[in-house]
Amino acid sequence: MRPVIYDVAVTLDGFIAAPDGDFSMFPGEGPHLQPYFDRLMTYDAVVMGAATYRVGLDAGLAHGARAYPHMHHVVFSQTLPDVPDGAIELCRSDPATRVAALKAEAGGAIYLCGGGQLASALLHAGLIDRVRIKRAPIVLGHGIPLFTTGRAEMTLVTCEPYANGVVYLDYEVNRG
Repeated sequence: MRPVIYDVAVTLDGFIAAPDGDFSMFPGEGPHLQPYFDRLMTYDAVVMGAATYRVGLDAGLAHGARAYPHMHHVVFSQTLPDVPDGAIELCRSDPATRVAALKAEAGGAIYLCGGGQLASALLHAGLIDRVRIKRAPIVLGHGIPLFTTGRAEMTLVTCEPYANGVVYLDYEVNRG
């Protein structure tokens, strides 16, 4: 079964973005980035919510083209009228049902790109296998949380501090 891996930047106080979805406060350069780019190459599918997808569109992402060309894209939304790139799967059904089906398909790891509501739904359904965090040395005070609801116990697999203050944390979600 394919693992679902939530690989995301987060502030010290647990936010993945400002309330408006802005994530520009996260370090855009530094030694933590190359390992992240290397990890991206190990995923062959990506799932995200509509708000995360819209961030790419607003940033001028090739008029809706896939953000990660080597990955199968699934965007969950009840509100998007359509996606301009026919290679992107727009899913209006229950995220847990679709992600469970993705996990059962042949292939590599599934990258959970965001956001917090989708991550919470998948965590609640027991579908997230790992949480990989790039914890940035910043505090927002409010914003979009890493998870909006849910409970899970995890085991730390890796902790890698970087000179710029970012700490990479890799957790395995405990089952049972």
